[in-house]
Amino acid sequence: MQTKVENNKAWFLVLPVFIIVAFSAIIPLMTVVNYSVQDIFDQNTSYFVGAEWFKQVMLDSRLHDALIRQFLFSLTILLIEIPLGIGVALMMPTKGKSASLCLILVAIPLLIPWNVVGTIWQIFGREDIGLFGAFMSTIGVDYNYASDPFDAWATVVLMDVWHWTPLVALLCYSGLRAIPEVYYQAARIDQASRWAVFRYIQLPKLTNVLIIGVLLRFMDSFMIYTEPFVLTGGGPGSSTTFLSQALVQQAIGQFDLGPAAAFSLVYFLIILLVCWVFYTTIMNMQKDK
Repeated sequence: MQTKVENNKAWFLVLPVFIIVAFSAIIPLMTVVNYSVQDIFDQNTSYFVGAEWFKQVMLDSRLHDALIRQFLFSLTILLIEIPLGIGVALMMPTKGKSASLCLILVAIPLLIPWNVVGTIWQIFGREDIGLFGAFMSTIGVDYNYASDPFDAWATVVLMDVWHWTPLVALLCYSGLRAIPEVYYQAARIDQASRWAVFRYIQLPKLTNVLIIGVLLRFMDSFMIYTEPFVLTGGGPGSSTTFLSQALVQQAIGQFDLGPAAAFSLVYFLIILLVCWVFYTTIMNMQKDK
């Protein structure tokens, strides 16, 4: 009986990927870990401080406030963008030139750079030259995102919904198109209502797509920086200062590299933990079904 000889030469094809990941992720991460336990005075002077910066970060009220704002923002946009994206995907045509045109139009916001998105909404929300600001003034609403914390918060949420709902819609659209036609034929034979088709056919088949959409949108919303920075600069006050902006202010504005490195590691672990909780919860719900 001949034994099967395994050829492991294919692993050499994976080696370049490991090298790229080492330079682009692992080495910078180790540098941040090193900074997080050092008190750095200049390029050649540093002192080992252990977990001192982590204690300082965990007790920092600015981190607590930014973390609350970050979770509130991420939860808000998920509650809006996921149902809205599903609704948009359900209304999009499935055949003909209209389907292609609709896909192009829906994808346009995704092609706009993040800093340009902030600039667009900065102009759009102004009362003197912006359509949205002028409309709010016309209907008698006292709207000013530059001075009112609630208006600034609502504008950042609207901006993110406009920018990223198309991603959820396109993901759901691809999931809907992957559902075999036989399911719809069976539903027509049973004279199932439109809601029944969505509840028992489309929504269960979209579960895996929605998992990807939720994780992508959560991770991206939790790292949001450019759009609110361009739009409001984190203000008024600190009403739109999220974790990423607080981190940049500490690292670049104050040049506290040690605390900033500890801050970034805590930030990274929070994202990993919440994504793991999201994924585990959704997969357990699937198993229970």
